[in-house]
Amino acid sequence: MQDKDTKAQILSVARQILAKDGLDAVSFDAIARRIGYSKQAVLYWYPNKHALLNAMFVPWLSAEADAAEAAVSNATNSDEAIASFVSGMAMFHFDDLNRFRMMYLLPQTISAKLKHRSKITPDDSIHQITNRLYGALASRLSGDQRGARKKAVAIHSAVLGVILMFALADAVGDPLKHSETDLVDALIGSLTAEQNQTRHGDTYTKGDVI
Repeated sequence: MQDKDTKAQILSVARQILAKDGLDAVSFDAIARRIGYSKQAVLYWYPNKHALLNAMFVPWLSAEADAAEAAVSNATNSDEAIASFVSGMAMFHFDDLNRFRMMYLLPQTISAKLKHRSKITPDDSIHQITNRLYGALASRLSGDQRGARKKAVAIHSAVLGVILMFALADAVGDPLKHSETDLVDALIGSLTAEQNQTRHGDTYTKGDVI
């Protein structure tokens, strides 16, 4: 097995354990057993739990920033940028609710439980990624850039709120009365000049599955 494959397999197994059994179950011993390598082989790639946790989350955040940049790449004005951004972010997260939960919900519970142990801690790489995500939208909004960035952060937070409600409904088996498309369109309408905004182009194509 090539080195890069070993490193990727360690992350894949760690994510599987995290999703199924929670943070306490993610240990170097457990990962080593699953992949058939020694604990020292795992530690070679990730010398501590902090390094492992950050390696698990950074690619997800980077993929989200990539989706944001792609979503607004063809926008020609603020309203188009907002509609495309909201649609793109919604599609990205609706596509994998478990990933969303691990990106935005799990770190909060980790921080509460692990006051004196390894936890997910933002570093420069994460700050660079979030700057890229917010900057993608802010650069296409009207007004000064400081105000545009604040608006970009608020819009992203609003999208996450919609996703959160669907993730909760999915987890408890109690579907919302409104579809994903309806609430995404309603959010776009509330954020743009077009209060009767319909679905923006083909950016958001997820069906009414919940």
